[in-house]
Amino acid sequence: MTAIQEPTSPVAAYDQPYDYTRVELIEPDWRRFPGWHDVTEAEWRDAQWQRVHCIRNAKQLRALMGDLLEERFYEDMLADQREMATMSMLLPPQMINTIAPNAGTDPAKVTEAWYADPIRRYMLPVRSDRDTEWPSHPHSERDSLHEAEMWVVEGLTHRYPTKVLAEMISTCPQYCGHCTRMDLVGNSTEQIEKHKLSLKPVDRQDAMIAYLKKTPGVRDVVVSGGDVANVPWPQLESFLMRLMDIDTVRDIRLATKALAALPQHWIQPKVVEGLERVAGTAQRRGVNLAIHTHVNHAQSVTPLVAEAARTALDVGVRDVRNQGVLMKGVNATPADLLDLCFALQGEANILPYYFYMCDMIPNAEHWRVSVHEAQELQHAIMGYLPGYATPRIVCDVPYVGKRWVHQLAEYDRELGISYWTKNYRTGIEHEDPEALQRRYPYYDPISTLPEAGQRWWRDQPR
Repeated sequence: MTAIQEPTSPVAAYDQPYDYTRVELIEPDWRRFPGWHDVTEAEWRDAQWQRVHCIRNAKQLRALMGDLLEERFYEDMLADQREMATMSMLLPPQMINTIAPNAGTDPAKVTEAWYADPIRRYMLPVRSDRDTEWPSHPHSERDSLHEAEMWVVEGLTHRYPTKVLAEMISTCPQYCGHCTRMDLVGNSTEQIEKHKLSLKPVDRQDAMIAYLKKTPGVRDVVVSGGDVANVPWPQLESFLMRLMDIDTVRDIRLATKALAALPQHWIQPKVVEGLERVAGTAQRRGVNLAIHTHVNHAQSVTPLVAEAARTALDVGVRDVRNQGVLMKGVNATPADLLDLCFALQGEANILPYYFYMCDMIPNAEHWRVSVHEAQELQHAIMGYLPGYATPRIVCDVPYVGKRWVHQLAEYDRELGISYWTKNYRTGIEHEDPEALQRRYPYYDPISTLPEAGQRWWRDQPR
């Protein structure tokens, strides 16, 4: 018989760092906005109504909000659009409806709630959000991941040995302020003249298919943009069927933030029926078909989002996965990340997959976290979720690719410079003998550095 030793003194009870409580999803009441006071549920569920009633400018936002927002917010927003914005304004009603859902009707309180809200912070930036000394890192770039350099045909990035990214379109149903493809996606802003895709869609898609047919080493195609929700469904379905005619293509991933920002698109009958045809073909041919969406905060996960995800799974899509972006003021705390993961996994059947560190694009320093902060967050979220649903936090290092945040080779915390290595050549390095020996730098936000490090950067020529 095993003896059990009794405690000799009282055991102190300590709270867990994070306490899980199930939170059931709710759809905030869109009728709280004066401009949508009479909108019916049938209208709200209609994808075309959502697209027509997107908020694109201050005039439309004023009409929606009535007197709920104080003038200082509009002035701050317009200042950002004049001076800082890399993405034009485009918010579907579904996305707007998740901003400050419990703010009430007092304009002062609503305004403060909007300033503090995590969805607003990255979907509708204002000038006062931005870092005052370092709005951009000195090493920031418009195409921070150099995807266009690795195009093998227009819009087809061959970055990894067995994987390609197919940019089908350069528009989205919504524009996120931190967009990593801000060089190409969306309308030009006062700060950024966007590059444009030059080929007709049919010619670009023909060129992509031709490349994949002659490149059997590629087995995985991410079909993206922009957002595939903006590709006319017959065109998208035709492209996916052509992909599945290539025997060497074994994985297809559809990239769409619209699953969260415009779930109405993914539940309309013509899309569901088409997705079922594609999923059935994928199953017969042994191709893994998945949807990758982009949710950054638990507020975005509503019953409509869950319905869209479950509908995709019901018609045969293998997985719906989330690739979020780690951002200060949005989700860069253990509680925010875990709340989001439990909402995704437990309530919406969306697998928490990745959290990317925000890329080094212009005017993004107020969102970015340092590598060591990302490492601490990865540590903090371990052990709460099932292992298969515990997301990896990754740093997408220019010319390297995705690396877990603990995989760095060297790290100068004072200067905020980490160095990374890789085990494959990108599409532009096949003749580079040093590609696999080189150490590639990545830079922390300067505002996160100790004073000595910040002083060093101030002393560098700009």
